[in-house]
Amino acid sequence: MTHSTPAAVLWDMDGTLINSEPYWMSAEAEIVESFGGEWTHDDALAVVGSGLLTSARAMQSKGVDLDAHTIVDRLTDRVMSQLQEFGIPWRPGARELLVEIRQAGIHTALVTMSIARMAHHVVDNLGFIGFDAVVCGDDVEHPKPHPEAYLKGANALGVSIAECVAIEDSPPGAASAFSAGATVVGVPFMVDIPADQTHALWPTLEGRTLQHLSELHAKVAIR
Repeated sequence: MTHSTPAAVLWDMDGTLINSEPYWMSAEAEIVESFGGEWTHDDALAVVGSGLLTSARAMQSKGVDLDAHTIVDRLTDRVMSQLQEFGIPWRPGARELLVEIRQAGIHTALVTMSIARMAHHVVDNLGFIGFDAVVCGDDVEHPKPHPEAYLKGANALGVSIAECVAIEDSPPGAASAFSAGATVVGVPFMVDIPADQTHALWPTLEGRTLQHLSELHAKVAIR
């Protein structure tokens, strides 16, 4: 480990670590349509990376006559059932990079807007110990893009956020990590991320290594 190596790497989950966004989109559409409404692809993209209560309120505006927390529970149940049926759908390169980071002894935290039972289901089924800490949507008062979640992630690991690299796939997530003070790698999936919310935009994690993260972190640290 060198002086440029980050003290910790903070990972978003949906769309960054695992390819679960299509599961969320189909669950949203099923619920809205069950109330006679329409949930378009653009509707789904508008809430990618946001807190689940934000998604729930958007679904209420489409005619879903349930309270927001009930909507969140139903969404989570549906996505978890798909994960249980099909397994953990890793994003390209994510597993390999996470394994390398863990083998190097670097701390990791999962920082997700999914609720705890969903996040811990994923963590418990990775096939290895992937994270030292997990921050979920129900652990924070303010969802992404507010910096609270990433600040909590760094605090849970006992490190300064300035010593962390965060990996994100969405504008709300990147904005959260950037405003918190982390070095931010954006790996856009469903939605483009503005360049001014990241320190680097990578099309994929495939082929990326700890060395790439360390080199980026070193450049940010000396600015």
